[in-house]
Amino acid sequence: MSKEKEYAVGIDIGGTTCKFGVVSRDGVIITQDRIPSNAHEVVEDFVDDLYEKLMPMIEKVGGIKNFVGIGMGAPNGNFYSGTIEYAPNLKWKGIIPIADIISKKFGLATKLTNDANAAAMGEMIYGCTKTIKHFITITLGTGVGSGIVIDGKIVLGHDGFAGELGHTIIRPGGRLHKSTHMRGSLEAYASATGVRETAIELLTEHPEEESLLRNYSINELTSETVYECAMQGDNIANRIFEFTGQLLGESLANFIMFSSPEAIVLFGGLTKAGDLLMKPTRRHMEANLLPIFQNKVKLIFSELKEADAAILGASALVWDIPPVIR
Repeated sequence: MSKEKEYAVGIDIGGTTCKFGVVSRDGVIITQDRIPSNAHEVVEDFVDDLYEKLMPMIEKVGGIKNFVGIGMGAPNGNFYSGTIEYAPNLKWKGIIPIADIISKKFGLATKLTNDANAAAMGEMIYGCTKTIKHFITITLGTGVGSGIVIDGKIVLGHDGFAGELGHTIIRPGGRLHKSTHMRGSLEAYASATGVRETAIELLTEHPEEESLLRNYSINELTSETVYECAMQGDNIANRIFEFTGQLLGESLANFIMFSSPEAIVLFGGLTKAGDLLMKPTRRHMEANLLPIFQNKVKLIFSELKEADAAILGASALVWDIPPVIR
């Protein structure tokens, strides 16, 4: 890698929006933009629109000769093959060779992984785990994503899809996950969507109990409204976070006993609840650990700015070929 190549492109493909930007070697986003990711029936049309917006940004800092490559994070992104495979929330069905298409279009080496592994790479290159070789990132957003790092290497498994901790079953036969149709997964409870489902359940199960949450219609109930009510001392809202923290903490205990990380980094919109979520999570995590694991693992919030993290994480893929455990 020649020294003059001081920039990388980071692309994050979400279910509705694709964010992208030019990132410097020290983790500064020089410029960024976004386009819809659900407006194109075929992926080639999406890439054409991306090229139209992104190429002028590349040219503005001297063109592709100054770039080491393009890193991408996407749901069901496979690092080994560069393909998006059967992503349920994208319009492009089946197996999409997105890295190859992007690479040929831009003339830059392109690497792909799933969005949660990209977040772990971002923490390792730019964030709070620069000096940590064993950690797990957990993204608590609409879903629950995860990236596992052991000895400084991302764990991808034999096929590129290891580390789906959000889909581990924590309550067999429990709540239905509407996308996967599985029951009792961590994502069904500890995501922003899960918090909303818990709110609906508790309000329905306890019709006699007063709650500020009853001032909202079902469509208005969100993890944010639950947080706002909890901060005003609402009993049901506080029980929702206690329950969410319990299930998350129990799950983190299992993950710790699997890989013995030095830290677990929590990231995503749900972390804005702060101690309302962190305190019960830590308590139940420690209570479900064997003594040899207790009080050893740091439970911390990501220091990456949420608005920038997806682009930074994707760009982190290409500064060097990221080490992986296969």
